[in-house]
Amino acid sequence: MSVNLSAFGGVGWQFFDNNGVPLAGGLIYTYAAGTTTPQATYTTSAGTVAHTNPIVLNSAGRVPGGEIWLLFASYKFVLQTSAAVLIATYDNITSGGGLIVISNFTGDGTTVSFNLGNATNANNTNAYNNGGY
Repeated sequence: MSVNLSAFGGVGWQFFDNNGVPLAGGLIYTYAAGTTTPQATYTTSAGTVAHTNPIVLNSAGRVPGGEIWLLFASYKFVLQTSAAVLIATYDNITSGGGLIVISNFTGDGTTVSFNLGNATNANNTNAYNNGGY
């Protein structure tokens, strides 16, 4: 599975409460961006072992194992104290590789203009006409 290191809590991050005290036992919930649908994060670059959700921080306020790896997707992170008091919500956090949008177009012999939408790079655009690429 392909995963990227998280910009949120990547390697060795330490989390604190609102008084600057390490967030021992703090909770990091991970969701699909803009939702409350749980979304997995991973413990290593292999992407084979998922973190618990929520991720429970150790006594120093760090992620156990020290790393959060993400799928190629957008995430929402919710940071809470061990007593489930909200500290912050971070939404629309993408993996280090970002999202790649591929646009495919099929010509009909008369259409000469296509909307690229989110594709911003010719390498992410495929055009077909009369069975040819």
